[in-house]
Order: sequence, then structure tokens, then C-alpha cells
Amino acid sequence: MDFNYTDEQNALRDTLSRYIVKDYPFEARRALAKSADGFSREHWKQFAELGLLALPFPEDFGGLSVTGGNAVDTLLVMEAFGRGLVLEPYLSTVIVAGGLVRDAGSAAQKEELLPAVAGGVRMLALAHYERGARYEVSRVDTAARADGSGWKITGAKGVVLGGGSADTLLVSASTGKGLSLFLVDARAKGVAVRNTMTQDGGRAAEITLDNVAVGKDALVGAQNGALPIVERALDYGIAAMCAEAVGIMAALDEATLEYLKTRKQFGQAIGRFQALQHRMVDMVIATEQSRSMAMMAAVKADSPDAAERRRAISAAKAYIGQQARFVGQQAVQLHGGMGVVDELNVSHYFKRLTMIDLTYGNTDHHLGLFSDTLLAA
Repeated sequence: MDFNYTDEQNALRDTLSRYIVKDYPFEARRALAKSADGFSREHWKQFAELGLLALPFPEDFGGLSVTGGNAVDTLLVMEAFGRGLVLEPYLSTVIVAGGLVRDAGSAAQKEELLPAVAGGVRMLALAHYERGARYEVSRVDTAARADGSGWKITGAKGVVLGGGSADTLLVSASTGKGLSLFLVDARAKGVAVRNTMTQDGGRAAEITLDNVAVGKDALVGAQNGALPIVERALDYGIAAMCAEAVGIMAALDEATLEYLKTRKQFGQAIGRFQALQHRMVDMVIATEQSRSMAMMAAVKADSPDAAERRRAISAAKAYIGQQARFVGQQAVQLHGGMGVVDELNVSHYFKRLTMIDLTYGNTDHHLGLFSDTLLAA
């Protein structure tokens, strides 16, 4: 496995690092989290100008490469976004929902949606998980029935990331012999969206669909064939969140080290105490090991072998979930009581790590999936 980035990838990483430091300070981020949208549409426009929204898409549809950017490019973006605790719905719009359209959409659907996403004028969201599913991707009670030349969809979706800001929803529904995926206008008759703030300051929506009518051209991919493409999109999302978690862990390492150097007790910096030095070293080791796992997940996310991809993604999610909890807890404890106050970024990093662990399957869930693959081998 090659851990060296290309010149273009290094340039991208440097550009993003400068952007986060200059244009995404922590206090501004706190204010954005409390705003009506929960993010900045001005930042979203700047992401489009930087080419970030076009990164995973082919040139033919407004993207930046012949086939679409790979998961390693996405890793660089998400690691930087983790450091800045970026609130904009990049994961939900570009990586997950945009990736679904790129991989399974018709030529007409790609032509309509991907250039608009790349240009920053349209947002998407995948409405898939439902109450009671407990991370089980194949469990969907929402149903779509044929109605004339189109479909009518009825059901409810829970914790839809970016659902409140999405212009178009990709809704999974049972069509008798399997799952199918449909494009639904978020403002269509029968669609009700309740947007809520999550624990980490982000946004997720509860969405209900009551006999929502869509045309036959709203079907994404083959009828009854949505499950494997949804699984692949979620795997891409998990790989991206692993990279985001690594960015957060690295930022926590830096913040904690700086605190140990400046906080004084008994007439000297507390970083001079060997016990605290050892804990700091353990944090850095956990972060670097997680970085390797995130890179492995990014490489395997593009694998055509679904079993190999799922095994690698679950291994990374489970391992990084464990290490992220360790790093977050150590950072809070080494900062003392101030590590949990809202005014310090450490508490926000910790909350975001917690939410990453709970999204698309927590540590225990993916540890079980990984164990199953070993038993089946």
C-alpha cells in the first residue's frame, strides 16, 4: 500500500489547511451551529469555487477527473474538515448521495444533478435509515407502489443527515422483491421534513412521505436492485468519516500538547510530569494507527470486491471508533474540568467523535460484522 500522496493531493491538503485556519475559526463555527441553516451557504459557495464539490465526479458531469475522484482524495478533504469541525453537508450531499447518483444514476439524472451539486446550487441527501433498523441496511419499511406511469411512496425516514437543507432526496423503498431508490423533490406534496440539531452541532431530519408521487424517471438504478449500491455509498461515507475522525484526533493531540506546555502546577508546566507525557504519547500513537486504518479504508472503498470492501470498512470503523474514544477521553481528562466546557474546542471535538461513532453503525456493530467475515472465511 502506497502511503505517499501525489503532488496534486499535497497541494489540495495544503490549500485546505490554510482555508480552515484562515476562514473557519472555532468561534465562527460556534455561531454557525446556532444559525437557522446550521451551516454557511457562503462557505458552500467557496467549496464550489475551490473545486471540492466537484472532486468525486467525472469531467463529463462537471467533475475534476475522467472517472471521478477516488476515496483517497476524499480522505484528504475530510481530514481537513475534521480539524475545522466543518458543519456544511459535504458528507451527505457530495460523498454519499452524490456518489449514489454518480455510480447508479442514468445519464439524464447525472446530467441534471451532478453539475448542479458541483456548482454549489443543489444539495442532496440519502433518506435510508428508519426507526428500529438498528444499523441494518436491508431493513426498510417505506414502500413504493406502481401508480400509472410512476410511483407513490409512503413511509418515514429517521436521522437523515443534511435532510433539512437538501433540495432533492434519494429515498429507498421496498418495491416488492427488493429495495429501489427514488429521486424525490424535498418540497413535493406529501413530504414533511422536521430538521433538528444533533449533539455535535450538525443537522439531521425526520422525514415522512405520504403517498408522494414521482415519475418513472425518478427510479435510480434497477428496480429491486438498490441494496448493493446503497451499501457501497454508505461504505464511502464510513471511509470519509474515518478520515474526519483522524483529523479531529490530530487536532486534539495538538491542543492537548499545547495545554500541557502552558498549564503550570507546582511551579512548572504539567507537561514535565512523566505520567502525563506517557499519556500524550499514547494519544499520538492511537492517532497515527488510526490514520493508517483510515488510509486502508479509503483504498479498499474503491474495491470492486464487495466482501473485501465491507471487511476493510468495518475493521476501520471499529478500530477508529475505539481509538477515537480513547483520544477524546484522554484529551478531556488532561485538560481537566475545562475540557468539557462549551467555550473550548476540545469538548466540541469530543462530541463530534462520539457522533461519528454512532453514524452508519457504531463500534460494536462493525466489530460484529468484521467478526462474521472472519468466521465465514
